[in-house]
Amino acid sequence: MAFLDFIWTEEIIKHLSDHGISQDDFEAVVCHPTSTGLSRSSGLPVSWGYTSDGRYILVVYERIEQETILPVTAYEVREPR
Repeated sequence: MAFLDFIWTEEIIKHLSDHGISQDDFEAVVCHPTSTGLSRSSGLPVSWGYTSDGRYILVVYERIEQETILPVTAYEVREPR
């Protein structure tokens, strides 16, 4: 995968922290997803994957340019069966 540039703001960092998700967690799932798709509510790209401590999370982001990612939200979800 190509190098990705993440646009981090204090607001999104706090939002993710409120959900127990770190910047490293978010970036790891975007860069190494187990699955990808589109959000049913917003149409934005989503990725599912595992954090370094084994939690399965969903991350939502906006692709500003091919290599530029604007994080939107992330939260823990149930693993697929």
